[in-house]
Amino acid sequence: MKCDKRMVLLYAVTDRAWTGKQNLYEQVEAALKGGVTCVQLREKELDEESFLKEAIEISELCRRYGVPFFINDNVEIAVKCHADGIHVGQEDMEASRVRERVGDEMMIGVSVHSVEEALEAVKHGADCLGVGSMFTTSTKKDVNVLPKEVLRDICDAVDIPVVAIGGIGKSNISELAGTGMDGVALVSAIFSADDIEEECRVLRKLSEEAVNS
Repeated sequence: MKCDKRMVLLYAVTDRAWTGKQNLYEQVEAALKGGVTCVQLREKELDEESFLKEAIEISELCRRYGVPFFINDNVEIAVKCHADGIHVGQEDMEASRVRERVGDEMMIGVSVHSVEEALEAVKHGADCLGVGSMFTTSTKKDVNVLPKEVLRDICDAVDIPVVAIGGIGKSNISELAGTGMDGVALVSAIFSADDIEEECRVLRKLSEEAVNS
């Protein structure tokens, strides 16, 4: 599957920190109803068996809504649940080795922080890039905030979809306008919302405005 720029317009990255009134499955479905264009399942604490069960359920949910489904980091889970994509960081397996493991059909996303890393990821077979952190974020403590110029330079340097990530929400999406990005990846801005479905409608409109400006 080829990664289309429209897939990353509003890219939801899960975090079970905000489950409570709704479980993660219900939260993801609310986000899908609100217009997210991609879902990435990120689990740092679950055991492999529970992770796989959840991955299969949410993969099937995303398929019903016609939205691509990515697994964060765990290549084995991505293969077993037949995910549409796998996203890896700089400290994880190199994209070329991931490609050997997952074959040609699965999309590969790679986190990058510079033009050099972006070009290297493309060379090794990345289908899309995540660039950040664009703003300070509570999701990850040990990140450096990138200047907007870095995002712009990466977008200019590659011909695959680029999504901005890190501390992005309603109040600052517009600051990324004009960078050439194809979308935004959001965690707390989506999953901490009281009404996830309605929040995603607003966020999608803001993302469209920033991407098309």
